[in-house]
Amino acid sequence: MEKKATSNETEPLTSKKDVSDCKEGEDCKENGLLVRNPKSALRLVEDAATTTTTTTTSTTYRETWSKKIDFLLSVIGYAVDLGNVWRFPYICYQNGGGAFLIPYTIMAIFGGIPLFYMELALGQYHRNGCISIWRKICPIFKGIGFAICIIDLYVASYYNTIMAWAFYYLVSSFTAELPWTSCTNAWNTGNCTNYFSKDNVSWSLYSISPAEEFYTRHVLQVHRSDGLDDLGGISWQLTLCLLLIFTIVYFSIWKGVKTSGKVVWVTATFPYIILFILLVRGATLPGAWRGVLYYVKPDWQKLLATEVWVDAAAQIFFSLGPGFGVLLAYASYNKFHNNCYQDALVTSTVNCVTSFVSGFVIFTVLGYMAEMRNEDVSEVAKDTGPSLLFITYAEAIANMPASTFFAIIFFLMLLTLGLDSTFAGLEGVITGVLDEFPHVWSKRRELFVLGLTIVCFLGSLATLTFGGAYVVKLFEEYATGPAVLTVVFLEAVAVAWFYGITQFCNDVKEMLGFTPGWYWRVCWVAISPIFLLFVTCSFLSNPPELRLFDYNYPYWTTVVGYCIGTSSIICIPIYMAYRLIVTPGTLKERILKSITPETATEIPFGDIRMNAV
Repeated sequence: MEKKATSNETEPLTSKKDVSDCKEGEDCKENGLLVRNPKSALRLVEDAATTTTTTTTSTTYRETWSKKIDFLLSVIGYAVDLGNVWRFPYICYQNGGGAFLIPYTIMAIFGGIPLFYMELALGQYHRNGCISIWRKICPIFKGIGFAICIIDLYVASYYNTIMAWAFYYLVSSFTAELPWTSCTNAWNTGNCTNYFSKDNVSWSLYSISPAEEFYTRHVLQVHRSDGLDDLGGISWQLTLCLLLIFTIVYFSIWKGVKTSGKVVWVTATFPYIILFILLVRGATLPGAWRGVLYYVKPDWQKLLATEVWVDAAAQIFFSLGPGFGVLLAYASYNKFHNNCYQDALVTSTVNCVTSFVSGFVIFTVLGYMAEMRNEDVSEVAKDTGPSLLFITYAEAIANMPASTFFAIIFFLMLLTLGLDSTFAGLEGVITGVLDEFPHVWSKRRELFVLGLTIVCFLGSLATLTFGGAYVVKLFEEYATGPAVLTVVFLEAVAVAWFYGITQFCNDVKEMLGFTPGWYWRVCWVAISPIFLLFVTCSFLSNPPELRLFDYNYPYWTTVVGYCIGTSSIICIPIYMAYRLIVTPGTLKERILKSITPETATEIPFGDIRMNAV
């Protein structure tokens, strides 16, 4: 296990007055430092087998993954989340079915995967979290790290509430008859229509399924809220569910990757077992072929529409998940010579295949429901987002044989999918803060994680109100989307244009033994930034018109949404201004100092350590 300096910077072992004048191009040795060439500024630092040698900085060990598979499962668990189950199938059939796979694959090859690989390589080489890593790349962009932490906190404030809904469904599933199968409950209205009943029932324009009323009137209780301007009270049932979820999260990540790396053996593999069971079950249902045909039947005309390519770019980006600090954090605990190139290809491929297969799991059931309702699949597939899972799919499960069993495993699957992503998002913040302030928090990780989970829980209270679903929708659309796109765009520009694509490729060669080819270089320098700029501009030029159930979001909520999104990325220009103000010298000198790496990167090399400055 490698050592790293516990101070904010890794300083050479000599002070300025100890450094002698060496001729350019020659090697010289000073106080245990072998300075290889002043131009490359690559130093070999003698690393004694014991820590008895007196140095100017104290050293500590950096935790690493117990096994390579722990890292892979953690990254897969992070990338494969709830969005793979509900977002991809909906976007796929909405944008041309099988034809959508063409722009999706192109955007993955030239945008998503290169960015995914870049973050893994950065984290593994520099071995730092999302804040302190910028000292070693381009200090003026350090505000990106603070922006990432704020975005992760926003995500934690609403994403875990969706898991609380799933947990409530899970608890409610432990009954002989699932509570969303009948219209005789206290929360049902006169419009409740159970078309699965044995009686002759006609489905009218005003009909509401028992599953929809269970979700909206019993779990969310949105009828007790007038919208975002009157959220109503807090649901104590959902509050208890969320409290239990954060308790599980805390005890899974409080000790670091040593513990979370073991938990993901269950949370990352269990969803695949359940997906396979549900796929087999769905394929045997009457009418399943109708759903599959609707899902994959290509509509080639859709490829001419710009919004299809925008949706493809957005889907692959948010599915792989660069920009949240997670890949940097997870990769920083790898061994230095780990093949992160292979990891990037494997995990991104698994993620994309999972999304596609999840579509079959969902649409076989939608075809079954269309058969039962005697309607077209397009009428049944109107629900989007969480409603697709908590209304449409839950209703289909309730009317299958052995419904209780399938309901339990389905909502357990949703919980495990969500837990992986929560572990990852919070680890991005934890690693970032602990690496930035090691003297304060390095030996108090458990206390910091406890404080962080409490903050996230308190920040989620607005989403636990009767109108909490409206808050979740607002945060999902505005708090993360444009902010993360902006963050990753600036990150790609900082690495490729300021740190330098040549230097970055040399770093990769130092780790892996080979230099990235021209394809990767072109993607990092031009294609990926253009890809991000394209998606960001498309979003900003055509902001989504939000609607949830029967509630149309008023215009002022759009302004609030943009303010929430801006509150994170505003850290970037603020830090840039701060950096230029506190740096001494003329304006030109300040700019040059601010874009020049200020901290050495320790490169483990047997019994010696190379400091690449």
